[in-house]
Amino acid sequence: MRLRDLAMSRIRFGYLRLTVLLQREGWQVGKKLVYRHYRDLGLQMRTKRRRKLASARRVSVEPACQPNERWSMDFITERLEGGRYFRTLTVVDQFTRECPVLEPALSLSGRHVVACLERVAAQRGYPQSITVDNGSEFTSRAMDAWAYEHGVRLDFIRPGKPVENGFIESFNGRLRDECLNTHLFWNIEDARKKLEQWRWDYNHRRPHSALANLPPAAFAAGTVRGQSQDKLKQTREARTAECST
Repeated sequence: MRLRDLAMSRIRFGYLRLTVLLQREGWQVGKKLVYRHYRDLGLQMRTKRRRKLASARRVSVEPACQPNERWSMDFITERLEGGRYFRTLTVVDQFTRECPVLEPALSLSGRHVVACLERVAAQRGYPQSITVDNGSEFTSRAMDAWAYEHGVRLDFIRPGKPVENGFIESFNGRLRDECLNTHLFWNIEDARKKLEQWRWDYNHRRPHSALANLPPAAFAAGTVRGQSQDKLKQTREARTAECST
């Protein structure tokens, strides 16, 4: 019954993340038991499989080694119920996977992006670099002047190569799957409220598989206290071994 309740409230979570949530609540269950009940209850998610594409050489990027070292930034588009489209600025810390801001607006200029980044920097400080695409907002004079003034390097990916900004592409996929596709947005204020609720849940409650199933905020706090490093190291080593094979 508890598994069903969680699945109904977290409709885009698979059995592995539901297992983590149950274990947090004190249930002594493993993923095999949860999967058996998950299947018997008919809770499986239907996901659209992407066609395999020809393998292409990818650019090797140095991983971030500490919080606030490298961010990723992009936009995602959604429609209000009135028919108008709005865009949301998304930002992710590549090391902790935290999302410091989700900023929706009907129009987002370079100056608007700079103002949003200033609010984030007032709380977290300035990053060393930000990975972005070649959109006009990121190549604007306002953005260039802001980056130069604060010593922030803008790493532009190659045109048509979104895989080079994989952190934000993955995050945007989660955002669309778990929030944008499951809510109706009546106006910008309604969208801002719902996006902020999802952002808080993502940072503080949602288990992240790349962080040994810790929420990003918990992992970030752990790095300050010197905790969680062993779990993260083991997880990354295992994933690196899988890629090499």
